[in-house]
Amino acid sequence: MADSASLLFNPRTYDPEHFDPETRRLLRATVDWFEARGKRRLIEDYRSRAWLGDFLDFAAREGLFATFLTPASAAGKDDQRWDTARIAALNEIFGFYGLDYWYAWQVTILGLGPVWQSGNTEARARAAELLAQGEVFAFGLSEKTHGADIYSTDMLLTPDGEGGFRASGSKYYIGNGNAAGLVSVFGRRTDVEGPDGYVFFAADSRHEAYRLVKNVVDSSKYVSEFRLADYPVAPADILHTGRAAFDAALNTVNVGKFNLCTASIGICEHAMYEAVTHASNRILYGRPVTAFPHVRRELTDAYVRLVGMKLFSDRAVDYFRSAGPDDRRYLLFNPMTKMKVTTEGEKVIDLMWDVIAAKGFEKDNYFAQAAVEIRGLPKLEGTVHVNLALILKFMRNHLLNPVDHPVVPTRLDAADDAFLFQQGPARGLGSVRFHDWRTAFDAYAEVPNVARFREQADALCTFVETAAPDEEQSRDLDLLLAVGQLFALVVHGQLILEQARLTGLDEELLDELFAVLVRDFSAHAVELHGKDSATEDQQTWALGAVRRPVVDAARSTRIWERVEALSGAYEMGQ
Repeated sequence: MADSASLLFNPRTYDPEHFDPETRRLLRATVDWFEARGKRRLIEDYRSRAWLGDFLDFAAREGLFATFLTPASAAGKDDQRWDTARIAALNEIFGFYGLDYWYAWQVTILGLGPVWQSGNTEARARAAELLAQGEVFAFGLSEKTHGADIYSTDMLLTPDGEGGFRASGSKYYIGNGNAAGLVSVFGRRTDVEGPDGYVFFAADSRHEAYRLVKNVVDSSKYVSEFRLADYPVAPADILHTGRAAFDAALNTVNVGKFNLCTASIGICEHAMYEAVTHASNRILYGRPVTAFPHVRRELTDAYVRLVGMKLFSDRAVDYFRSAGPDDRRYLLFNPMTKMKVTTEGEKVIDLMWDVIAAKGFEKDNYFAQAAVEIRGLPKLEGTVHVNLALILKFMRNHLLNPVDHPVVPTRLDAADDAFLFQQGPARGLGSVRFHDWRTAFDAYAEVPNVARFREQADALCTFVETAAPDEEQSRDLDLLLAVGQLFALVVHGQLILEQARLTGLDEELLDELFAVLVRDFSAHAVELHGKDSATEDQQTWALGAVRRPVVDAARSTRIWERVEALSGAYEMGQ
């Protein structure tokens, strides 16, 4: 049986021995760099909005980004590869210490996406060399007026008569736009209409025709607005043209979107150590705060939700790494990591904040920073609503039309995830097929709350078959999003159970976690019942899907003891 601390990242004991020696060294070196920097400096840099120069110098010295973000096809060293498992581990570490550090890394990943998907060997070699030099990258997609609506880009490329273009226009909300050695910029040609006119090209933020306007946020993150004014785009700078440019944009987001879940996990883990330690040592009305039943419930719920976040995300890594042209299940699990895991992170922070109250505002704590940063992740790389709408595209096939797929193993091997840059056309989501979700639930049929949740999942299948939204309701996104939340819970539970089986997670912890998921499903069913356009049949179904978790006071007490053991398990040095 795993103890509570072993399920969470703890810098005091962290030793990623499941990775190869160089990965293990770099991950530990990153932890040691932050720990040596200390909590006071970490918080002060956050509060003073200091640029991350020292951190980027460290990353450059260690070759951190170059090692982790150069695919094998462009590698200059043996340890360089694009390995989603170790990328996820580094996301968690960055989230643990501060989202500003993670953000510089995340937008570098996005900036590299169009490059590594490109057949432009010169641009790929240039990117690999820039990474080796310690440079960061940027992803020039979003615009002030249109957001990420790439159909409406106003970045215009005019042919120069020599095989290249002159680019003019602005981009907005572009991370690292102040310092990127290469910015992947999306635009459209002035001489070609429709999707054939799209172009992805590489720009340099140091070029005189690249004009940095400002940082649009009040943060150490440099989220830039920049303008190109008659910027020369040579043939060697062109990464993609036509429909391939459109696909590169969406497929890049597919790659980068995943990183938000593990960053959210890191934030919650650091905040949990602080919150439990504070609550366990706080005396109120002559009693420790943790003696109050509602406090124990809130902290226990926060802990099991966080464990669920980790289990789901770890299992999703396996599907990413095992993906291919005939297995695109990752296209569902990806928006799930982005939407479901990050919103779970918000709930975790809220539950802990309700316990520690005013302590969560204090400037000398990490928690005050975490409470702000956790809000951002559900809103990056597409809003919750956008990702829920995407998830819904898979619902019928996932619930009702399973097919045989080879079992995906745990993927911690030192392999290059080449398919992520060979995803092909970004369409055909409705044709993606899945293995039978029931198998994961069948393995834990004797766990009371897993069985209770299975009743709700089966009920959702009945809903899809007998009371699904009709054509008119399908235009009511408010109603559809409520249905999407119910479906997301089933997928969330499925991968949690798969990972629990692979890791030997004890059933008592799993039972407590699924008690929370049963309550969540019931709450979303009640929400669906109250929607303006819900039909009478849908309302009846919704109330019929409400369930009460199986209560076991002794089980809950034992899980609480694991949470209480986190008190003092980690505190960052000053």
